[in-house]
Amino acid sequence: MGIEKFIRPDLTGFGGYSPSTAPETLQGKIEVQVEKIIKLDANENPYGCSPRVSQALAAYPRFNIYPDDGQTGLRKLLAGYAGVDARHIVAGGGSNQLIDLILRLFLNQGDEVINCVPTFGIYSFSTGLCGGTLVGLPRDENFAVDVRAVKAAISKKTKMIFLANPNNPTGNLTPPEDILEMVDTGVPVFVDEAYYEFSGQTVAPLVGQYENLMVLRSLSKWAGLAGLRVGYGLFPPRIADYLLRIKIPYNVNVAALVAVEESLKDIDYLLGTVKKIVAERERLFRELEKIEWLKPFPSQANFILCSVLKGEGRELWQKLQNKGILVRYFDQPQLQNFIRISVGKPEHTDALIRVLKEIGG
Repeated sequence: MGIEKFIRPDLTGFGGYSPSTAPETLQGKIEVQVEKIIKLDANENPYGCSPRVSQALAAYPRFNIYPDDGQTGLRKLLAGYAGVDARHIVAGGGSNQLIDLILRLFLNQGDEVINCVPTFGIYSFSTGLCGGTLVGLPRDENFAVDVRAVKAAISKKTKMIFLANPNNPTGNLTPPEDILEMVDTGVPVFVDEAYYEFSGQTVAPLVGQYENLMVLRSLSKWAGLAGLRVGYGLFPPRIADYLLRIKIPYNVNVAALVAVEESLKDIDYLLGTVKKIVAERERLFRELEKIEWLKPFPSQANFILCSVLKGEGRELWQKLQNKGILVRYFDQPQLQNFIRISVGKPEHTDALIRVLKEIGG
């Protein structure tokens, strides 16, 4: 057995998480140069961050000093943006870190997490990593959550209900009344609003009214800070206190702190790019509808899920990659033969549609 005899037995067969493709890894393997790749596979903001961020980072003089571990200034800034008191806020090195942290707080070995699938793969990844058992409940044909099934699945071992809203990768919203029906069960409910700025629907104002409602937010998408890894959550104060105690020290780096501050000083610019993305999302949807062998699903996020009705989705994904257009391919229960396309700039849409027509023709 060697070193494996010391490793946790439940992790020896752990599959890990499948991330998006880094363009530089495709050097010499596709038909276009790396710098011409159109990256539509990770729901990143094609307009980038606020120009203020680059300027502030270039001038920042204190990279040699640890950040405030208590996140005092950062929590106040984010609270002002989210419209809650700072005592509700905890930030992390990307929203994924907060998902892992909340599961560490709640889960014992074998505890159950209810997950409405298909959805964001990190919920399954982190549940397994933290020793929990995932209870996957299928959404309906339009990817709506079956609230009755969720309630029926609750057992003495249930410690968490995960809900992405809008859902990734399907893009649809769960109505607030359905969310509150799940919250009323008393089980901790974790609502992931990473794409909130593109949908406008939130349950954040209700966090102070329930001891079991938590809301996750990200600055990767709307603020264009994916590479700096910073996200935050809105939690009941008692949960927030626990998270601040158990988090890794200095878990948000100073570059991310500077970037958040400058982003929140430039909200009008950033929300302007959000409006551009939303408008382009609608145009992309209309263009995809014209391709008879694709079925796009309406989205309230910054991506569109498509069912591949003719041919193999993996082959389509590969052909697009060869042409320098990266999209996400899915082949799993309820997502057999699907691709997800992030919304880019108008010229990205034009290039994508042109290649799709060439492939189909």
